[in-house]
Amino acid sequence: MPPIPDRAEAQRLVDTYSDLLLRLSYTYLGNTADAQDICQSVFLKLLQAPRTFADREHERAWIIRTAINLCKDYLKSHWRRSTVALEAAETVPAPQAEEGSLLAAVELLPPKYRAVIYLYYYEGYSAKEIAALLGEKPATVFTRLDRGRQKLRTYLEQEELT
Repeated sequence: MPPIPDRAEAQRLVDTYSDLLLRLSYTYLGNTADAQDICQSVFLKLLQAPRTFADREHERAWIIRTAINLCKDYLKSHWRRSTVALEAAETVPAPQAEEGSLLAAVELLPPKYRAVIYLYYYEGYSAKEIAALLGEKPATVFTRLDRGRQKLRTYLEQEELT
């Protein structure tokens, strides 16, 4: 097993290749923060499992190839395909509940019931997943779902009478 690089060797690698890696990663990803993440990943990979290189050209080629592969993996990742930049999300307005709609009735519920009802019915989370999200026990979520449904039923029945 190759020796673990010392601090001076790690600093040499960062000084020598960080600009190259950042520019290369940026050309693939078009985002500075993502490019910085790729740079960090390349250095971590090299420092956690040191390799022995024939010469500096071999070292440089390995580092470049690793960065390219990590960029391609990132571009194919589920995370990348299922997220958007925060700036893009700020232009999307929050849905407004129409007066008399079921969502408007859900918004009348106390927050602890509103959250579990919304997550369960509108977002499709299971009670166990909601419990994990809210830091509650699953039994608590089931109870809040039941009580929330009862309150919702009462609100809807009162609305029908008016």
